[in-house]
Amino acid sequence: MLTTAENQNTIEFLLDVPVKLTVELGNCEMTMKDLLQLGIGAVVQLDKLADDPIDIFVNQKLVARGEIVVVEENLGIKITEVSTGSGQVAEESPAPDSAEEVT
Repeated sequence: MLTTAENQNTIEFLLDVPVKLTVELGNCEMTMKDLLQLGIGAVVQLDKLADDPIDIFVNQKLVARGEIVVVEENLGIKITEVSTGSGQVAEESPAPDSAEEVT
């Protein structure tokens, strides 16, 4: 069995392993004919609504959901839900100052 120090060394080693983070806005299906007709300015409708959360994957595994934000001139992601590790994505509890008042 590993000691705490050995566990820490193992974890620190893993922290430098690169992973691929992918953000998925949505999907669609179309025929090859429709695909070949796409050109500059074409709009492709996705299967998600504008206010639906986007999916965030690490190495093709769903780990979180969030919303798109603009940071200066770049796009970013605000994490709103985090995976529970069981394949489910759990919504974060609202902060106390943003909780809705119940009457």
